[in-house]
Amino acid sequence: MDGITYKDAGVDVEAGYRAVKLMGDYVKSTYNKNVIGDIGSFSGLYALDMEGIKEPVLVGGTDGVGTKLKLAFIMDKHDTIGQDCVAMCVNDIICQGAKPLFFLDYIATGKLVPEKMAEIVKGVAEGCRKANCVLIGGETAEMPGFYREGEYDIAGFAVGMVDKKNIIDGSSIAEEDVLIGISSSGVHSNGYSLVRRLVLEEKNRIDEYYDFLGHTVGEELLIPTHIYVKGILKVLAEYTVHGISHITGGGFIENIPRMLPGGMSAEIILGSWEVNPIFKLLQEWAGIEDRQMYNTFNMGIGMVIACPESSCDGIINTLAGEGYESSVIGRVKKGEGGVIFRQ
Repeated sequence: MDGITYKDAGVDVEAGYRAVKLMGDYVKSTYNKNVIGDIGSFSGLYALDMEGIKEPVLVGGTDGVGTKLKLAFIMDKHDTIGQDCVAMCVNDIICQGAKPLFFLDYIATGKLVPEKMAEIVKGVAEGCRKANCVLIGGETAEMPGFYREGEYDIAGFAVGMVDKKNIIDGSSIAEEDVLIGISSSGVHSNGYSLVRRLVLEEKNRIDEYYDFLGHTVGEELLIPTHIYVKGILKVLAEYTVHGISHITGGGFIENIPRMLPGGMSAEIILGSWEVNPIFKLLQEWAGIEDRQMYNTFNMGIGMVIACPESSCDGIINTLAGEGYESSVIGRVKKGEGGVIFRQ
């Protein structure tokens, strides 16, 4: 009499082995001389390079991609969502001035399809290469009955390092510091509960094509989150920076004040940068006021740097040399905190 196997219960161990094999080349493409060992160990080993660092401080960040995943499921496109996961983590830790060292991912699904998992990890590896960090390990969990067919979740964890004297915590931000906004690649990975309501539930707009976007709405919404690590590290090596803010969930209104010391507000000059066309489209569909948009989306600005006037032009030029578009979007003012919008 045959018994009930693990595969009968919905977990295919052989598929897991095949998935790891397919992922292997992507993972190894991120390795550098600091990685010890190979894929398949119980943990990842990374040798710290302490050259030039007197008081090393490790900086960690963890995040996921959120409901943007729903669009990936519908469009059956999975090769960029991994970059989103990396970006959400490394863009956070660079705000403290930390150089990302390594990244780990966790992917859970109801039924493991090796080719799909490899596509996801391909995106993770691409994100790690853009952040100059290594994909040192991860976990792929098959959980039958827990996720709907064809669906999965992904989360990640990044570790970086900074010399204690170089930590950026916003405490040195002063009145009249310049606020430099670095352009986003689009919606990034926040506000997708509202996006899905507008694009999928109110009316199915995912396949609508607009000339000013250059592709369909669905393709626009799956553009991966921009990774700012290389540009900001170059800036930190050359100029004085007082604060950095990653514009994620909560938009301008929640995130910019997180870097400000007490008694300071951020004055943002509307019209000082180009708002991505997708945000204008989303606002038209939602019928909501500007402030709600700036409290939900990045509105075309993925990162904000606070710096003295003397650093401003050099930072913008350095970012441009690294392929990042940026502009002055406001200044720091004395106040009760928060964000003040001006025309």
